[in-house]
Amino acid sequence: MKKTKAQDQGGFKRSNAGQAGFTLIELMITVVIVGILATVAVPSYRDYVTRSRIPDATSNLAAKRVQMEQFFQDNKTYASAPACTSDSTSSKYFTFDCGTTAPTSTTFELRAVGTGPMAGFEYYVDQSNSKRSVITASGWTGSTSCWVTRKGGVC
Repeated sequence: MKKTKAQDQGGFKRSNAGQAGFTLIELMITVVIVGILATVAVPSYRDYVTRSRIPDATSNLAAKRVQMEQFFQDNKTYASAPACTSDSTSSKYFTFDCGTTAPTSTTFELRAVGTGPMAGFEYYVDQSNSKRSVITASGWTGSTSCWVTRKGGVC
């Protein structure tokens, strides 16, 4: 007696028409690819977001420095300058002050200190427009001669 095709396959009829879906292997390969992409993309995105917040500090420091120079032109001193005594600049990620020393008649130093997700970032500028960065955030390096805007101490 001759066996039918259905009997050769264990007695079950198989039909190729209308099959849909993914095999478990295809699904696992997709999950692995998405995982690899995520391990590369997430840190890059975090760095991008951090870099996008830095201009908040540097632009406000530059504006405050201009205010200090305008005050000096009018009063021949930096002492009691409004840029240091009252903080009219608000920022979501940085607080601004005159650093650790009060302005004198001929010197000042302005500071932006990171808060929240920008904690560990500090930017400074003084009367001679000397800029420096003190950064303790992981993977970032500060500089004594510029405002660091990228990982590795890039200005």
